[in-house]
Amino acid sequence: MASVSSSSLLNKAVRQQYMGLCQGGKCQVTYIWVDGTGEGLRNKTRTLDSEPTCIEEIPEWNFDGSSTYQAEGSNSDMYLIPVRMFRDPFTLDPNKLVLCEVLKYNRLPAETNHRHSCNQVMQQVKEHCLWFGMEQEYTLLGVDGHPFSWPSKGFPAPQGPYYCGVGANHAYGRDVVECHYKACLYAGIQICGTNAEVMPSQWEFQVGPCKGIEMGDHLWVARFLLHRVCEDFGVVATLDPKPITGNWNGAGCHTNVSTQQMREEEGLKYIELAIEKLGKKHKQHIEVYDPRGGTDNMRRLTGLHETSSINDFSAGVANRGASIRIPRQVGKDKRGYFEDRRPAANCDPYTVTMAIAQTCLLDPTEE
Repeated sequence: MASVSSSSLLNKAVRQQYMGLCQGGKCQVTYIWVDGTGEGLRNKTRTLDSEPTCIEEIPEWNFDGSSTYQAEGSNSDMYLIPVRMFRDPFTLDPNKLVLCEVLKYNRLPAETNHRHSCNQVMQQVKEHCLWFGMEQEYTLLGVDGHPFSWPSKGFPAPQGPYYCGVGANHAYGRDVVECHYKACLYAGIQICGTNAEVMPSQWEFQVGPCKGIEMGDHLWVARFLLHRVCEDFGVVATLDPKPITGNWNGAGCHTNVSTQQMREEEGLKYIELAIEKLGKKHKQHIEVYDPRGGTDNMRRLTGLHETSSINDFSAGVANRGASIRIPRQVGKDKRGYFEDRRPAANCDPYTVTMAIAQTCLLDPTEE
């Protein structure tokens, strides 16, 4: 069995004794932000005199950007700008989790603050009532980097019985999954489901439907909750798009997209128009669908294991080997949504949703 962290073995009953103490009317607020890697999440906590009722009541803060790959030591202070508030499932009410944008010393967005530009695009397309849903796949590892519950030597049985599986020999780490689900519901995340994935120790949760900028906000905080729950259990959740080489499925972040026109009668023609536009900008989308310009996705999008080739664009009804999948029910109803299967598990949801909105709704090409 994969090794777990030492901190997870501490006596949790002792911790609970302190968690039940009265806070004297004070409120703990944990600020969360994306660091300079574009993938990592950081957090720190402060005390407010009372429970905030809206995001405007949470003050700006700052942090040392030289310790998060975001600034030089000689000019390291960076600003944390609160943008969305959630309930804290770890220290409970009245405490809060707050997602923040990061600004540099000159109050311009940090290089990995893609929320700022994404929000500008979402404001431009708000009349389209753009909905997103993102399917976040991840893999559980021990702190030694070995897949959770995989044999210490060799491999588990081949893929087949694990997808949506049940039983100790098929589902590895369900405790983490169910605790994360509950934490998301408590926090107010728009989580809508979860399931075991094709590779053993691989899972997925779905967030949405979310309007515009809310998609990135909810997914980033859902990721934070996942890492925080895994911390309690002493394991690691990796979003690597291909954590295990060989005949094993990779991990993606399939993105479902729908506009008001797509949801109305005969909306299929607007879905097909959007897909046509996406096909013309396949290369540009691949470059922003993982944090490394497509090199991470190159390991995953091979044309095998329910993926399309990274070099080709394709679309089809109920085809999980295509770049874009039109669900069978959507093809039958002739309205609904489409699924972009290209984003990697470690993508930035702001860059993905922004690219889709720009290509599908702000492209100068007319129908």
